[in-house]
Formats: sequence, C-alpha cells, structure tokens
Amino acid sequence: MKIMKNDIFLIMFHILVYNLIMSPIKFKNFFSVLTVSLAIILPFSLALNAENVYSSDDDPLEPINRAIFGFNEVIDDTVLEPVAKGYRAITPDPVEDSVSNFFNNLGEINNIFNSALQLKLDKTISSSARFAINSTVGVFGLFDIASSLGIERHREDFGQTLGYYGIPAGPYLVLPFFGSSTFRDAPGFYADIAVEKSISPVHTELHHEERQLIQATNVIDTRANLLQATKILDTAAKDKYIFLRESYLQKRTKMIADGKDVQDFEIDVLEINY
Repeated sequence: MKIMKNDIFLIMFHILVYNLIMSPIKFKNFFSVLTVSLAIILPFSLALNAENVYSSDDDPLEPINRAIFGFNEVIDDTVLEPVAKGYRAITPDPVEDSVSNFFNNLGEINNIFNSALQLKLDKTISSSARFAINSTVGVFGLFDIASSLGIERHREDFGQTLGYYGIPAGPYLVLPFFGSSTFRDAPGFYADIAVEKSISPVHTELHHEERQLIQATNVIDTRANLLQATKILDTAAKDKYIFLRESYLQKRTKMIADGKDVQDFEIDVLEINY
C-alpha cells in the first residue's frame, strides 16, 4: 500500500484540526500541536511505505528521511511554492533584488563569525567589509555595493566550521521544513540561528511582530529564488530525493574544502542555497 502526498496532507490536516479544537485556541499552541502531529504522521507514513523504501550504507536513515522528504514536498506544493509564485508575479524585479540583497547582507554576520572561527583572515575581512559597505552605502543592505566594488561574497556556517576541524558529516538527514542536512550540519544550523538571534539587529532591535514579518519575507524570498531551480530539478531528476541528497552532500564537501580537489556534481541546480 502506497501513501500519496495528498493522503499525508489530509491526515496532517485532520490531526491538526482535532488538536486545535481540543486545545485552547492560542497561536502559541500551534507549533506544539504541529510537533505532535508530525510525531504521529511520519511513523504512520513510514509504515505504509516500508516496502517501497530501503536504507543504504550512505543513507542509513533513508526510510525515515524519505517520509520527511514527502512531508516537506506536500508543504512546498500546497503552501510555499504557490505563495512564492504569487510574490514573484506581483513584485517588481528591482524590489525582489533589494529584498534578496537585504537578507544576504544579514547573512554576512554568520559569515564573519564562522570565518573567524576557522581562522580564515581573508574571508573574515572581506565579509566584514561587505557588511559595513552594504549596511551604510548600500542602505541597510538593500543594494549590493560591495559586489560592484569587486568584494566577493563567501558563505560560511557553523556546520562548515565543524567540518573544518575534522568533525565527520555523519548520516544524511532530512529535517522537517528545512530539508537536507547531516548529523553535523543540523546542530550547526541551530548554532547559526542562536548567533543570529544574539547579534543580528533584526532580533535585537525590532519587536516580535516585526521580526515575524521579516522572517516570513525571508522564507518567501528564498523560495522565490528557487522557482527556476525547481523546474529544472523536476525535469532532470529521475529520483528527486537521491538527486538532492547527492547534490547536497557533494556541495557541502566542496564548501568545507573551499572548492579544492572536489569534483562538481553532474548538475548543480543553479547553485541552490541549501
């Protein structure tokens, strides 16, 4: 018996509705209800698909990962992709570019932090220069003046920092909502969030409602930037799960090695920002 995307969505919807009715109607309860729902849905989905999935040495958690991947696909198909298409349709290209520049500029905070941890002085200086120039001359990062001056953007995160110091990646992991990761990158991802919350002016200077609006805009902008990549991926990949897994693992290896002696995957889907 094979469970379909629509089946997963309907099961999730019914469980959410039941729990929301039985719980006090408060928004803060939503994520706890969603967590409980996931705990029920994913094992149920896995059990129904047990004969259609398998694990391997490279991906020992593949059955569970595929179940979570299927859940993420449902969320993307029913919510994120339609919203991203609507955003792209009504937003002028210069405004889209400025929004992306703004969030890229905020990302320089973690680039600076992790470049310093890895003792990469050149990248620490260039990322610091980018942040200073784009935050001032570039009007809070809305304009990427630093790139026009030839200051290249580098991407560093705590998962890369752990890899730099020899921590192995561990098994491949698919996170609910966030997608591809590993046992090393997942804690690194949450470490980056903690750093951002303690340093970024979005979290230190703005009120809760303003932060929520900015974070939602970031999600929509990120998904909109991947619309073309999704179209290529849907056409090129026979097995989307395997393609994304291999692409992600190889790209992470390349990023940790700073591109040295690492062969490119056959298709790097428009340099997807995982």
